[in-house]
Amino acid sequence: MSKTYYIETLGCAMNVRDSEHMIAELTLKEGYEEARSPEEADLILINTCSVREKPVHKLFSEIGQFAKRKKEGAKIGVCGCTASHLGEEIIRRAPYVDFVLGARNVSKITDVLHRPKAVEVDIDYDESTYAFGEFRTSLYKAYINISIGCDKQCSFCIVPHTRGEEISIPADLILQEARKAARSGAKEIFLLGQNVNNYGRRFSSEHPKMDFTDLLKAVSEIEEVERIRFTSPHPLHMDDAFLEEFARNPKICKSMHMPLQSGSSRILKAMKRGYTKEWFLDRAARLRETVPGVSISTDIIVAFPGESDEDFEETMEVVERVRFEQIFSFKYSPRPMTPAAEYEKQVPDEVGSQRLARLQGRHNEMLDEMKSDRLGRVYEVYFEELRPGGLVAGRTDNNWLVQAEGSEELLGRTVPVKIVETSRLGSRGVVVA
Repeated sequence: MSKTYYIETLGCAMNVRDSEHMIAELTLKEGYEEARSPEEADLILINTCSVREKPVHKLFSEIGQFAKRKKEGAKIGVCGCTASHLGEEIIRRAPYVDFVLGARNVSKITDVLHRPKAVEVDIDYDESTYAFGEFRTSLYKAYINISIGCDKQCSFCIVPHTRGEEISIPADLILQEARKAARSGAKEIFLLGQNVNNYGRRFSSEHPKMDFTDLLKAVSEIEEVERIRFTSPHPLHMDDAFLEEFARNPKICKSMHMPLQSGSSRILKAMKRGYTKEWFLDRAARLRETVPGVSISTDIIVAFPGESDEDFEETMEVVERVRFEQIFSFKYSPRPMTPAAEYEKQVPDEVGSQRLARLQGRHNEMLDEMKSDRLGRVYEVYFEELRPGGLVAGRTDNNWLVQAEGSEELLGRTVPVKIVETSRLGSRGVVVA
């Protein structure tokens, strides 16, 4: 009988792609198949996130639950960013874990599988030229890593300590992967990196000069590719050439994730973000001017150490001026190995909660205003997922989620849809014949 795996993926799209890579390695080299539940699996993998504090605390509880539920002889592996920064501590605290595999060591999955209590967490390990096997959770959308690691030293962020130095993946490997995915039906290509628009800064071997704008042009030249998305660009590297290509290239979806973090230049400096409030507003204004209907999303941290009422009001000012279509907002939580964890003037928890509630409340009001504008309009929707109740789900060019009645025949197709119902989280529509 075939061996089976069960994998739980936490965190960002890069973790999703890492999980796909691990599954490919296990399938091609070890003959594993997917289990229907953790109780049936021979191998249970938890691909972790350590960006915020809560998922780390939750991890050991989850490991314990899996240990109780697993069948006799099944192995448990902890992978990803939390694995990178805790390493051997995971096995000390949870001795029923069989191996630990860091976010920069994904290609070693079939090695650690056979080494009792193996711990592989080298953040200097270079996988930028490793050719992973083919596996995708979606037939219609392909996640493709274009870089690994991060060279930024944001004072609140643990990622450089879990994913290591930033290295760009050679363009020929990216384009080869994009062509293969597109020809097998994935008409949407999603480029991934901690700072995608810093692509080309460093390769691990000789490589022709190429930046992210050049890469976008090259991917768009693949005939079968219809849509290109990417995350996350860094506001610091949003130069005019990049924004012009974003605006003029019809294959690039018109949604941009611009992580603000704070609207106060003073706090941005303490965060070591490298840009000012004025620079961010200038880039956002240029996007709104040159790309009609563009959707802009962002990340915001409230109650960063030293954030005053005046600093928070500046964040609210940016929110009012840009009118983000989506905000991922969090209350600051100190992360190990980060300078901000040692900063003085930590903001009281109750103050942070009040600020977060006010930010989210105002943004919900904005979403209510925005959603009415969509009602009755027709959008081109690329359908990629079946939903319960005879529905199919997809996204507009500017990343709004839309559901409509339909079947498998709509999957992998871009069709006009009239919006008949809207909410903050998405819309319902009717396919226009």
